Amino acid sequence: MTKQIALTFDDGPNTTTTIDVLEKLKKYNVSATFFLIGDSINEESEKSVKKAVEMGCEIENHSKTHSDMQTLDEQTIKDEIKYTTDEITRITGRKPEFFRPPYISVNETMVQSIDLPFICGHGGRDWEDEVSAEERASLILDAVDDGSIILLHDMPGNDKTVEALDIIIPELKARGFEFVTVSALFKNKGKKAGVHNGVVYSDVDQTLRFDDPLP
Repeated sequence: MTKQIALTFDDGPNTTTTIDVLEKLKKYNVSATFFLIGDSINEESEKSVKKAVEMGCEIENHSKTHSDMQTLDEQTIKDEIKYTTDEITRITGRKPEFFRPPYISVNETMVQSIDLPFICGHGGRDWEDEVSAEERASLILDAVDDGSIILLHDMPGNDKTVEALDIIIPELKARGFEFVTVSALFKNKGKKAGVHNGVVYSDVDQTLRFDDPLP
């Protein structure tokens, strides 16, 4: 079976870094999954979303306000998810299938209130400006394997991550990986991401709940 991996980006959409990321995806002919903040969607930034969809990318939910949702009550959590889901559906014609918790901060109220599987991923500390493009790439390349999800950010000004893609994508292609969307990764690997189970998936075989002790 072909080795597959899902490249994902958080904190868009915007008209700068999102576009730069899409240009890299086009350059290497790969797809990715974008987890959107509802409050970042506007008349201009949604053009980036439509372009991503035209390129075969997938659009998923990253909340409305990017708050630490552990601090929110059940109804506010539901409202955050619904707003962004409705906006994504309006723009793309497709309802999101996955949710990435802001800051990967999760509690039981969130688990029981959100009707989407929770996605994390193997990150490159790319929200820290002092981490170089080369370091970001190295952190990713050292961590991922078949069935893994890569967590990066297309927030405005995150140019080092755009640069790191010129290392990450060619190297993973050289290792024999195919880039697919998150939904395709689960489908192709014959896995189903659970809802309300407390698992935050960094790869398709994840089984530990967010509150389980580390092995």
